[in-house]
This record gives sequence, structure tokens and C-alpha cells, in this order.
Amino acid sequence: MAHDLVLGLGGTVDYEIRWDADVLSALAEDYGIRRDDLVTTTPIIDERALVVTVLAFLATGGGGERFVLSSEIVERFAAHFDVEITLGGTGVRAGIALDRIGVPTVQHLVSIDDNVRRLLPSSMRVLSSATRDTLDPHLIVQYPEGASVRLVDGEVVAPASNRLIFANDAPNREMAIAPGLGDALAEAAAFLVSGFNTMQDAALLDRRLHDVRAAMRRLPDSALVYYEDAGFYERSFAGLVRTRLMDRIDVYGMNEDELQEYLGRPVDLLSPDDVAAALADVHALIPAPALVVHTKFWAVAVGPEAGRHRAALESATRTAATRYRLGDDCRADDLDETARLPRHAGGAAVVAAVVQRMPAVGVPAYVVDVARPTTIGLGDTFVGGFLAAVPAAARLTTAAALNRALDAVTAAE
Repeated sequence: MAHDLVLGLGGTVDYEIRWDADVLSALAEDYGIRRDDLVTTTPIIDERALVVTVLAFLATGGGGERFVLSSEIVERFAAHFDVEITLGGTGVRAGIALDRIGVPTVQHLVSIDDNVRRLLPSSMRVLSSATRDTLDPHLIVQYPEGASVRLVDGEVVAPASNRLIFANDAPNREMAIAPGLGDALAEAAAFLVSGFNTMQDAALLDRRLHDVRAAMRRLPDSALVYYEDAGFYERSFAGLVRTRLMDRIDVYGMNEDELQEYLGRPVDLLSPDDVAAALADVHALIPAPALVVHTKFWAVAVGPEAGRHRAALESATRTAATRYRLGDDCRADDLDETARLPRHAGGAAVVAAVVQRMPAVGVPAYVVDVARPTTIGLGDTFVGGFLAAVPAAARLTTAAALNRALDAVTAAE
């Protein structure tokens, strides 16, 4: 019986800086940055452009992922801050979340170095296309709600907490597929596809999609395919990925930033009418059997197969909330404490309204109040929690709290 959870397609080495508003203020002063300079789409050709982009996102409370001209820009900016080296990529962080609750995984990587060897969980079996060691760090900026940074002509204040990612990562741009992927998928209960958002060559992307599609022919018919969207460096490439893979995708996931980027308009995440309209519109654009949108207030699946995934949404929401509270130090038993937290009332109202209007299921987020929340990797952890509800994974998990949550949701259904 197929049992493996195969996660891909690329991992990263992340430089997570410790937020320091005084350092950002000093950089803004040194570079003469004014409010009118703050644009999130400016090409990041030097450190000044990187500082401008960080502050532009902070001013709106937004999150996203952006390409930088060189890794040297990342290194130079990071050198101003205290830095923690961690591992990133949707597949890797989802695998870390699963490792914390006792579920082993198979991870497809496109790059490797001593940081990866040191930090990757021992429960994770690696399948890699890398032929040599490389290091192209991803800069991770997490800013808290209320963060204030001085500019030459005023200040900017973050209306919400969020995270930003900046990178120039050649192996992930090339996304070489390991020859053994098909063999791994032959034993898979689920396959997570992510990472194509960093590619910038349309012809190369088409070849990689052909390679992945060929490997996916080995998947058992019963295997779940979860595709997690991300901030595409070339937005038009998202449509190419959908065209090539959509007929085999069971669950298509995205966060609130990607939802609004697809729609080209802001969405009031606490307005039942606005959310219902947004979900209907994005599902018309991306007609997956189950389209999942996860936000800080709620998580909802819409589509003809959405009803199958209510337990997975609960698992995902609880796992992500636990990481938000505790970061990478979270363990299986910490899910019990998360389960005792209140639910977001506004999120509950949105979920109730949406499920009345369309084929959908959803769960409200937990209300978590901590001094130093972990915002990086929440979407990836959400995916890991979702996959923990795949029957093969649920049989392996050591998390009693998660099992009780899944049992309760199943009974309610």
C-alpha cells in the first residue's frame, strides 16, 4: 500500500534576520528614503532598492517574495542584523512540521550544502538533483504589527505583521528534477508540488513541467496531489503551471496575498460578502476540485471536492497556529495547548457565511497573542498540517492532540 508523503520540489537556506527598526531607520536615513519612494515592485538592483521594498511592504502590512539581482545584496543587507540560519521552501518546512508530529517524509531537493545536511530532520529521506554544493541564501524579513521605521520625511508603521522573502537562487530557478522522482511517487500517498514560482525562463519551465508530469504518471490513483501557489517572479508562469498540471491537482492552495494578487484587488478578509465574492472569482479562475485559501483569520476550501477536506483544514490550522506561537521549537504535545485557545469570531462569521453560499468547508483561525510570533513558514506549516490528515500520515502521527482533533471533526461530519 502506498504510504510515503513526497514533498517538493526545492528547498532553501534561509537567513532569518532579527527585526530591528533602528537599523532600518538608519539605513533609510543613509539612503535618503522618503515616503514617495516606497514601491513594492521596484527592481532590486542594490541594497537601497531592497530597503525601499521592505519599507513599502511594511507600510501596507503586506507580504511577498521578490527577486534580487545578486546574492551579494542579500549578504550585505543581512550583515546589518542578527541572523539565524534555517531551512526553507514549502516542501522542507512542511516536512519539518510533519517531523514534529512524528510523520517521516521524502523530500525532493535541487540544492544542498552543509547547512542543509546539518538542519534537515533525520526522519526526512532526501531525493536530490544537486550535483555539487551551493549556497544562495534567501533573506527572510519578519516584521511585527506596529513596527515603526523613520524615513527622511516621516515614518511608516506596520498595520499588521507579515513576512518578506528576497532571493537570487540559481538551483531553484533551474529546478532540475531528480531521476528517481518517479520511483518515489510510485509509493506515494500524497505529493506536494511547489517551487515553480522562482523560475524565470519559460522554455525551461515547460521542460521541468514535462519532467514532473512524466514522474507523476507513476502515482497511484489514490494519491493526493497538493499544489501550493506562491509569489511568482513572472506572474504569467502561474498560468502555464496550471495548464500543465491542473487535471491531476486535487488541492490547490494559496494565502491571502496570492488571492489578492490573482484578483487584482484588495479583499476585506473579515467581510463575508467580500470573501464570498473573492472565493467565487478565484475558483472560476482556478477550477480545482478543492481550492484552499488560508489566511490569519480563517481557512476555507471551495469546490466540488471541498467537503472531503474539513478535517485536513482543522489539522492545518492547528499546526500553523502552534508554529506561530512557538516557532521551530513546537512539538506534538503543544497542539493540546493550541486547541484550548479561542477561535477568531470574525473568521467564524466569514466561514459560516461562505459555507451557506457555495460548496465549501472552512475553519476559523485560533486567536494567538504572543510577544514574538513566528510569521515565516506559516503557509508551509499549514500545508504540512493538511498533509498530516492524509490517512497514511494520520496512522503514523504521534500527536495525540492532532488525532483527537481529526476524530472530533470526522465525528461532526
